[in-house]
Amino acid sequence: MAFLRLSAFAGAIAASVLAFGSFSSGALAADVIKIGVTPVPHADIVNLIKPKLEKEGVELKVIEFNDYVQPNLALDSKELDANFFQTVPYLEEFAKQHNFKFTILVPVHLEPMAVYSKRVKSIKDIPAGSRIAVPSDPTNEGRALKVLESTGLIKLREDATLLATTVDIVENPKKLSFYELEPAQLPRALDDVAAAVINANYALQAGLNPAHDSIAIEPKSSPFANVVVVRTGEENEPKFQKLKAAITSPEVKKFIEEEYKGGVLPTF
Repeated sequence: MAFLRLSAFAGAIAASVLAFGSFSSGALAADVIKIGVTPVPHADIVNLIKPKLEKEGVELKVIEFNDYVQPNLALDSKELDANFFQTVPYLEEFAKQHNFKFTILVPVHLEPMAVYSKRVKSIKDIPAGSRIAVPSDPTNEGRALKVLESTGLIKLREDATLLATTVDIVENPKKLSFYELEPAQLPRALDDVAAAVINANYALQAGLNPAHDSIAIEPKSSPFANVVVVRTGEENEPKFQKLKAAITSPEVKKFIEEEYKGGVLPTF
């Protein structure tokens, strides 16, 4: 009987040790955030803050995408914990169309959309009858058309929204034609069109700076801030609050200003 009692006591101690070990390893394990990004400048920015977050017990796993659809689908299906690639109007329209419940964690920067050309040095020099390339996806096409409208090349209907398309053009004095392409393809189209309206992230990837290489640029009053997005209801989790603080730190602001030289503008 004494032997049995001793064995039971020893077993209880072993179970306690195992339980404590499991608890300890769980407590020491880093929180993980799988964040989907497009390459420039989003990947650059989140990779910059990885060491800071590691010190605070958050492991940032950065997953790169080259389109504007998959990062939201992956966030909804829980393949990602957050994403950082899109503007507010794009997010609102995408979430509405797919009935996704997403919440903006924080706005980080503005990537001014701009018009680029290898053929002319001024927007006024675009010849009549030219082809202009614009993004094909919702909100980005409307955004591009509003940039062109701000230059005087075209005029949209008075009630045209950010979802405007080429059918909303009511004045086109130079009889320009419009070539709709996936945003990532626009820099490559510059050899084939008179001009292209390109999102700043894809322009930067192609070695083009909106502040210095464009022939027209989006006004600074643009509502198209790029935001970090999470699933609704998770935004107050400690790991996401740490991400929010890190990505809006003075170090990130300085990095954006110095690295992109006006091609990307911090919004915090």
